[in-house]
Amino acid sequence: MAWHSSELTQFASLTWEDVAPTASTPIRGALERVLQRQDGACLSDEERRALAYSEGADLVALLVAADSLRRELVGNIVSYVVNRNMNFTNICFVGCKFCAFSRGPREADTYFHSLEDMGRKAKEAWDLGATEVCIQGGLPRDLPSFYYRDILRAVKSATPRIHIHAFSPMEIVYGVELTGMPLRDYLMMLRDNGLDTLPGTAAEILDDEVRHVLSRNKLSTAQWQEVIRTAHQCGIPSTSTLMYGHMESPDHWVRQLALLRQIQTETGGFTEFVPLGFVHQNTLLFQQGLARSGPTLEEHLKIHALARILLAGSIHNIQVSWVKLNRKLSQLCLQAGANDYGGTLMEENISREAGATAGQYTSPEDFQALILEIGRIPAERNTKYSRMQIKLPVEAASSEWALDAEFA
Repeated sequence: MAWHSSELTQFASLTWEDVAPTASTPIRGALERVLQRQDGACLSDEERRALAYSEGADLVALLVAADSLRRELVGNIVSYVVNRNMNFTNICFVGCKFCAFSRGPREADTYFHSLEDMGRKAKEAWDLGATEVCIQGGLPRDLPSFYYRDILRAVKSATPRIHIHAFSPMEIVYGVELTGMPLRDYLMMLRDNGLDTLPGTAAEILDDEVRHVLSRNKLSTAQWQEVIRTAHQCGIPSTSTLMYGHMESPDHWVRQLALLRQIQTETGGFTEFVPLGFVHQNTLLFQQGLARSGPTLEEHLKIHALARILLAGSIHNIQVSWVKLNRKLSQLCLQAGANDYGGTLMEENISREAGATAGQYTSPEDFQALILEIGRIPAERNTKYSRMQIKLPVEAASSEWALDAEFA
């Protein structure tokens, strides 16, 4: 069976029994072994690379196998968190070529929210039903040494019970430079002042040759790993991420997923993996001819499926970044092995500035509708996935299907 891009979306209606006979022998054997063991550790380096470069019938087999594995490992619930995104400033000296959000200090449209603003925004979010605020920002020069700590204090003072998911590893490195504190001591200070979890962003591709082109002033691969490992050791869980669709190759995907799996084995601190599609339109990286024009359909689907297969037995939650995807594509990625829709966000800016058109906010009701459309069960979660509450509209909750599904 030959598969073309225009037909690729048909994979969601197929079963493993449908596609296994059409896959090549090596791909079929690798996927069958993972499905049987429910653990991606059983694959060789050669097999992981073959899956990452799969095309045609082999790619369809990967997508279907990933969703079958998802069903076995985490069930049919698709979760989301009600949160607000708070970018406290867009002033930044780093100069990442893939970023269209940052501004120089003298540009007309710069902003810097006060500590009072941050507390007020957090309180507004809590009053609207949010359980989390996600706080990141640019890196302005001459930031007060303990400003990240002071943001935490302002937010916790205004909303003591809200979960603070804040500060990328790049911001942590900057905070260490500003204060002169040892990394572990600095992270423990932030934890003691309200930091609950850390975004595993600023990862992009954890390969220093590529990172030098993306942003030569950003933290190194070794620094990113050090921050993440130390945060986990301090009792601060984090997400994990990978940016795809720019100048990287599937080999980079495989190596990064292997590294994330290794860290998870050591620390157990990752709550989820989030593939982040490169939004190219307004970025220097694309405008200077250094990157392709964002991910293809095949790449969007493949990275989510590959993550489910390679991270099986290690990182259980695979999240779609809806701000970088359209409605249909986000649903297709959920059918290719993912199980989480991320956050409602309320005020997303970074992807929007780069040219993303999915909007700044998706309501819980919109998430529920999107999830029900693909026959899955919507559930609101907290940041650490330790609490979930199934959310079904009245008409769905009264159906026999929904009652059965809730207890599946």
